[in-house]
Amino acid sequence: MAALTVWRFPTSEGAQAALDTLQDLQRQELITVQDGAVVSWPEGARKPKTRRLSTLTGMGALGGTFWGLLIGMLFFVPVLGMAMGAAAGATAGHFAHFGIDDDFIKQVRERVTPGTSALFVLSSHAVLDKVRPAFEGLQAELIETNLTAEQEAQLRETFTEED
Repeated sequence: MAALTVWRFPTSEGAQAALDTLQDLQRQELITVQDGAVVSWPEGARKPKTRRLSTLTGMGALGGTFWGLLIGMLFFVPVLGMAMGAAAGATAGHFAHFGIDDDFIKQVRERVTPGTSALFVLSSHAVLDKVRPAFEGLQAELIETNLTAEQEAQLRETFTEED
């Protein structure tokens, strides 16, 4: 079973700085990172900057399409307003089939704001009693959703990119 976690940091540089912690946890086999992205939103910027975690992931990663749709829905659709409302609703409904529900989306939207950053991680096999404390010193706030095996399979079938 996979988990989609968002580690939110109180500074726009926090998520980038946390990558060393995530890499260390993966080296210790305390988590398997399947895919991810860093979102940083400098104070005063109209929109956040995003970057995929290509160095931590291997074959079978979900790819840019998934992250583009998810991050676009989270941060850019609200800015576009009513003109995109129906399309946003359809996209949100599509993500709900993968275990990414409206509550998760709302939590991320409310917490990842200008002046903050977030580390989005699709992972499995996490040893939670080791992973959570590793991020505590970084002032990270965890937002997560667990995916069933069926939801993970659907997500991979839809979004996995061939290398």
